[in-house]
Amino acid sequence: MNISNWSKLAYQKLINVHNCQLDIEVLLMFVLKKNKSWIIGFNDYQLSLKEINQLDQLLIRRSLGEPIAYLIGEKEFWSLVFRVSKDTFIPRPDSEILVELCLHKLCDVKRAKILDLGTGSGAIAISIAYNKNDCHVVGVDYQQKILSVAQYNANKLNIKNINFILSDWFYSLKSCMFDIIVSNPPYISYNEFSCIQSVLKYEPMNALVSNYNGLADIQYIINNASNYLYNHGWLLIEHSWNQKIMVQKIFFQNNFINIKTYKDFGKNDRVTIGQKIINK
Repeated sequence: MNISNWSKLAYQKLINVHNCQLDIEVLLMFVLKKNKSWIIGFNDYQLSLKEINQLDQLLIRRSLGEPIAYLIGEKEFWSLVFRVSKDTFIPRPDSEILVELCLHKLCDVKRAKILDLGTGSGAIAISIAYNKNDCHVVGVDYQQKILSVAQYNANKLNIKNINFILSDWFYSLKSCMFDIIVSNPPYISYNEFSCIQSVLKYEPMNALVSNYNGLADIQYIINNASNYLYNHGWLLIEHSWNQKIMVQKIFFQNNFINIKTYKDFGKNDRVTIGQKIINK
């Protein structure tokens, strides 16, 4: 069986999957270790039995809804390629606004210290460090197996201005102070998750779902962030499209100023920021 024939059979099995043609190309590139141009140009290439078996197994998993990122073990974010595992949330383009806003705040800041809470695969932290090599970034997460993925990505991309710390939010960061804190915490409510869990069932639930209508972790971070921010420092939090008012209120209740919400590339309210100011 050649690439063209296998692709036609695969299309029939994935016909109800969004962007199935792209998924088929990605699986072929992954198994054959070739780029897209080669796959298209040599679609009469005769697949070996081993290659067909591997492709078919991946195809079954994809047809059941498993994300393509978990099938191939990587995901692109901020034009960089990151390893992901089933212990890490898959980075989304929506979160790139966090990186963009952070880099904007760092334009005139030298040797800044940045904290990424709940770093996961390290995508946000590493993207910031990659683009601002005179700063130092700290990424924290609560499981060593998660941090191992982040450290792998930093090593692979040769990022030196970053380190990862095992910590449940701020717990292990005694006496540490930062110019900017960024976080993409869990913010889906249990009610929401029950409606969409078929889409997210392969991703770690504890990276997605939070108590109190999805606001528990956000509230905890905002309540405590000032203890770890220098005066004039910034806190940047990603949240759900419908949480803008509540998140702004929590910022206000914690005496942040210059509170503002930004939309993601899909025009949904996605990131709220606030600045710590101590009036003397």
